[in-house]
Amino acid sequence: MRTVEELINTKEPGWQYVKEWIDSATNKVEILPCNPEKGKDALYKTQVTTRSPMGAIIYMTGGLLVDHGWIRILGSGHARLNRTLPDWNKGKTFNEFGEQPPYLLVADDAIGGFFAINGGVLGNDPGKVYYLAPDNLEWEAMDMTYSDFLSFCFTGDLNKFYENLRWKGWEKEVEQLDGAKVYNFYPFLWTKEGEDINTVSRKPVPAEEQYSLNMSTRVQLGIGH
Repeated sequence: MRTVEELINTKEPGWQYVKEWIDSATNKVEILPCNPEKGKDALYKTQVTTRSPMGAIIYMTGGLLVDHGWIRILGSGHARLNRTLPDWNKGKTFNEFGEQPPYLLVADDAIGGFFAINGGVLGNDPGKVYYLAPDNLEWEAMDMTYSDFLSFCFTGDLNKFYENLRWKGWEKEVEQLDGAKVYNFYPFLWTKEGEDINTVSRKPVPAEEQYSLNMSTRVQLGIGH
């Protein structure tokens, strides 16, 4: 594994580009402040350089909250988003830091959808972002790089992307939601009974719990492993 000093690029830092993208965002983006030591630790565990947008976000932020906190882009952790990108992946996509994961979880949303970079197992497009959709539990190809994904979060039409998955008054509710939690819906969104987001019941649960439930349900339904 490379040292943290090798991963910090002071000549061509990716953060200046990410910050420019955030400054010109049409969706609300909140930058969570970073603890420098946690930033270094998370960067080392992820083994990406700060020249890359992902490395820059890990090293410079505790994470990003997009659109009232609806999308949470993982960084090095913060009280309101108490998960670092590498620690969140450990035990899910790899067992030991430094391993090449089959996919890497990089963000998620308030309704229990998870965004991941394909390491090779999700499709024939390694490096592209996939979305584990809560309304069908399928890994959906977004045909985007991580940088494209950031652009989508900052300037994309999120209402269109989440069509039929946002209830009336979601903004105020989601703003209060702990970034370590997501909503669990009943009936499940992937069932016929759960098709109308305004009629199903919802409760906050740990994101960890929802991710495990999604993955085990995929196995039960015969659509995942």
